[in-house]
Amino acid sequence: MRFSPHASPPTAPPPGPPSRLHDTALRAAVVLASCSLVLLALVDASWQPLMTLDAEVARTTHRWAVREDGLTALFRVLTDWVWDPLTLRALTLAVAVWLAWRRGQWWSALWLLGVVLVAALTQQVLKAAVARPRPVWPDPVDHARYAAFPSGHAMTATVCCALLLWVLHRRGVGRGAWRAAVTVAAVSVVGVGLTRVWLGVHWLSDVVGGWLLGALVVAAALVVHERLPLLRKSGPRPTARPRTGLRSRP
Repeated sequence: MRFSPHASPPTAPPPGPPSRLHDTALRAAVVLASCSLVLLALVDASWQPLMTLDAEVARTTHRWAVREDGLTALFRVLTDWVWDPLTLRALTLAVAVWLAWRRGQWWSALWLLGVVLVAALTQQVLKAAVARPRPVWPDPVDHARYAAFPSGHAMTATVCCALLLWVLHRRGVGRGAWRAAVTVAAVSVVGVGLTRVWLGVHWLSDVVGGWLLGALVVAAALVVHERLPLLRKSGPRPTARPRTGLRSRP
């Protein structure tokens, strides 16, 4: 027996058909798109029951914000620094660079950045199209630019936190770390939405719209990810030991 110098290196098997994740994400995208369209239509038509609910919630939370100035100051720090869209996008960018530089997963890194970019463009287009005024107060506790619907903070937090959880899930973290990550993500997404209403810069339906649209962008992005073999192939794979071809001596 002797080694053959012409043995071919092992190749990874081609990715199979879209996984169960594809079907789940597709169903979720359909439901989220329907809910988002309904809410968008109600906001654009200024449906009176929704406007009344928004106004009542806004008046109540603004009254609390003026009275509880210490809590309001904490919420301003959280919403302007910790959960700010620029902070969350920078964190996602750092993870994308880590995937590309340290793991060689360039396509997954580009996919992450593409999803964040699509979400940012979507929210700006909708803000300009709906042009919903923000709440106006004689004694405001915070200020914000651009139109109200959807909440950019809520939408960005939903997209970025979901993408970061997807990366952790793909890396196969331990159960304890996974539970901690899910808790932090949930608190961030819900918390940033509540701070925007508390600070009087968004209506409640703006925040709900941001949550729905952010989840819709992520679900649609997962459908695309699972449909493209190039992206699915770039995920982590078990390493294979190199094989050496053998040939019998004549």
